[in-house]
Amino acid sequence: METALIIGGTRFIGRHTVAEFLDHGYEVTVFNRGTHDNPFADDDRASHVQGDRTDDAELAGAAREVEPDVVVDCVAYYPRDVRTACRIFDDVDAYVYISSGSAYGAEVMPKREDETALCDCTEEQATDDSSESYGPRKAEGDRAIFAAAEDGVNAMAVRPCIVYGPHDYTERLDFWIDRVRNHDRVVVPGDGTNVWHRAYVEDVASALRVVAEAGEPGEAYNVGDRRLVTLEEMVELVADALDADVEVVHASERELAIGDLSLDDYVLYRDYPHVLDTNKLAALGWESTPVDEAMQAAADDHLASDRDGSEHDPGRENEERVLGVLDTL
Repeated sequence: METALIIGGTRFIGRHTVAEFLDHGYEVTVFNRGTHDNPFADDDRASHVQGDRTDDAELAGAAREVEPDVVVDCVAYYPRDVRTACRIFDDVDAYVYISSGSAYGAEVMPKREDETALCDCTEEQATDDSSESYGPRKAEGDRAIFAAAEDGVNAMAVRPCIVYGPHDYTERLDFWIDRVRNHDRVVVPGDGTNVWHRAYVEDVASALRVVAEAGEPGEAYNVGDRRLVTLEEMVELVADALDADVEVVHASERELAIGDLSLDDYVLYRDYPHVLDTNKLAALGWESTPVDEAMQAAADDHLASDRDGSEHDPGRENEERVLGVLDTL
């Protein structure tokens, strides 16, 4: 039996990644600080080593204790994290780093692994923890992967776009599910054709396994739903999953201003389309879940949780002012 060490592994992508490797016969160890409940605490197939991945000695200790064949790094947020891991795990069969579609530095469509330029990353950005530096930090982590592979390390990167699905603590999709669940009229910014590529979390987990098993060192692989949907189509998928009847109401920038709102007040809205080419990953044998099945799973999980996406709410009372004016036109 092959062994897999998952750095992270209890919250969202990591949780599904642990399940994916367990379901495919791996002996799995989760390495994290233990600050979140471990959903695999009662699973005899999974072990746990507590430690801080930013502590080099503790990470090296986990490497010695587990002696993994595969390492999946779910919580490498800084380039230094990636460089350190590539040094510590320089003899594993596969070290897979979770990068991001945000690593791309050019607004083109689609974004391709071997063609589209990555973000630059300054020394200041490499250690900054703001959202503005997230893409540059992930891009610099990718460059660390490429450099390690040139030195003989079996290191690879996977670049997900916006990830959704069960146990999503970001609650980005939960906002829209909550809107559809509680209102029969849903305001969609713009004309509804906005596209921000999304990736179902179980597909991200399977991509990490497939890349670990069949990927090439020094390569990066995009992952996202193979069927793209617009923001309006996403709302319609949510409505189908909830068996709800909703009216989608488009609101332009000018119309939203009536309620002191803007297009950017809406989570998952993006002015320029963000689309990743996933053919390179599919060539390894990876497949994505049909989007209606993925959305059903996300909606079911939402109903079973206490998440409502309220932190992303632009204000229903503001929307009602917009709807009131639109009704008079």
